[in-house]
Amino acid sequence: MDLARVVAHLLALAASYVLALPIAWNREKEARSAGLRTFPLVAIATCSVVLATDRLLEGAPEGMARIVQGLMSGMGFIGGGAILKTRHYVHGTATAASLWATGAMGVAVGLGAYDVAVMLSLVTFLTLRVMLPFKRNAEEDVEPDEDDKKVRMS
Repeated sequence: MDLARVVAHLLALAASYVLALPIAWNREKEARSAGLRTFPLVAIATCSVVLATDRLLEGAPEGMARIVQGLMSGMGFIGGGAILKTRHYVHGTATAASLWATGAMGVAVGLGAYDVAVMLSLVTFLTLRVMLPFKRNAEEDVEPDEDDKKVRMS
């Protein structure tokens, strides 16, 4: 086993874990369905699949494209589980999108595109953080109808 490759893999996994932490902290702080445990696990899992299959798929970019496609489809499936629909509201879409973005970030690290991963982590975190007051302000402007009041009370 090549020691340099092992060290590179460990550094990539650590980078994907660290880049997921700000997003995880935001979701945990907002008491969302996924948080401090889920997001780093998503990042290192997607990164590890890319890293583990890299040697197998050397010289076969189509194969790596299929791996990435499968990972991102799987992230969509996992994110779908974070979305809850009530009678008139849909909740969890930001968490679902954040999970998908975190999976993409892990893939980017696994492929060695650290610039893309850092930017994705930063933009995702800032979007969740900076846009929240605007979202809350918009929600205050919406008057719930009688059906919504009944759903909320039950």
